[in-house]
Amino acid sequence: MATVTTPLAEKAEAIFTDLGYVVERDGRELRAQRKWRIVNVTPADEPVTPRGSGEFQCLVTWQEQATEVRERLQRRDPDYEWAVIGIEENGEYEVCHAPDANVSA
Repeated sequence: MATVTTPLAEKAEAIFTDLGYVVERDGRELRAQRKWRIVNVTPADEPVTPRGSGEFQCLVTWQEQATEVRERLQRRDPDYEWAVIGIEENGEYEVCHAPDANVSA
C-alpha cells in the first residue's frame, strides 16, 4: 500500500481528466469540472470522510481501503451525491456510487 498522497492524487487527476473533466488542484483536494457538474475530489491514503461542502463528492483511495471508506459514508448518510474510487497500484480502478444515486457523467 502506498503511504503518500501525491501518487494517489496524480492517479485521481488522470482518471477525471480521462473522463473529460477539467481538473484543478487546491492543496490536497482536486476540483473536477465538466459542463455544469463540479466534483470535489479528495485523495485519501487512509479512510476519511470528505468535507461537507459541495453537491458532488468523490473520495479516491487505494483499493484495499475502498470498502471501509464506502461503509463509513453509508453510515454517515450525507445529503450530497458521493462516490468512492478504489485504485489498484497498476492504475486500474473501481467506482462505487452512493446507494440510490442517479449519477450521469
